Amino acid sequence: MADPSRRGGDTRRVAGGTIRVVVADDERMVRTALRVILDAEPDLEVVGEATTGAGAIPVVRATRPDVVLMDVRMPEVDGIRATEQILASMAAPPRIVVVTTFENDSYVYDALRAGASGFLLKRAAAEELIQAVRLVARSDSLLFPARLRELAARHCPTPLPAPWAARLTEREAQVLRLMTTGLTNAEIAGRMGVGPATVKTHVASVLAKTGTRDRTQAVIAAYESGFVRPVPPARPR
Repeated sequence: MADPSRRGGDTRRVAGGTIRVVVADDERMVRTALRVILDAEPDLEVVGEATTGAGAIPVVRATRPDVVLMDVRMPEVDGIRATEQILASMAAPPRIVVVTTFENDSYVYDALRAGASGFLLKRAAAEELIQAVRLVARSDSLLFPARLRELAARHCPTPLPAPWAARLTEREAQVLRLMTTGLTNAEIAGRMGVGPATVKTHVASVLAKTGTRDRTQAVIAAYESGFVRPVPPARPR
């Protein structure tokens, strides 16, 4: 996995400026629709497009976006392999959101395990798309935590206890459990009765100890180690 210390540079780059986006999808109509929606926002800009996973890699390297919207199923190289290659080959890689038709697809969970920061359904409303890009760029919360929990419950392998769990302090363990619910740093601070800066320090320590690059990867590590059980929410009767 990428060095967790790289997160800070990504967050600072988008904090007060335009969020740069690359769209990778083999369907022209999808790429066009995403560009129209995103370019209409004053703080979002589509800086590149790709029609295959293989083509996405050089486009991302050339344009250095903050966020990549990556179709999970594409010819030549799928979104999972493209995600892996982008994250492994760049010193400060972008956040990657995989875009899919089926929310419970095992491909989506595989892409998240490969390093994607979240996923988005192709049928999502325009406002949901816009907010997802902004949220992932800030990396202050999880994108659709309930859906991520359902994916983990369906596709997570048998939990294997991880050595990092014993190295977490009591406060760090509490922060990680609250992270799995999708709370922001400010919301976690309110729950714990501490300042947001303290929570930010705990989050950074959690990422370092779990060897993960962002909140999504830390939460997946928590699920796959059995530190937190990914029990899906009960269905209404």
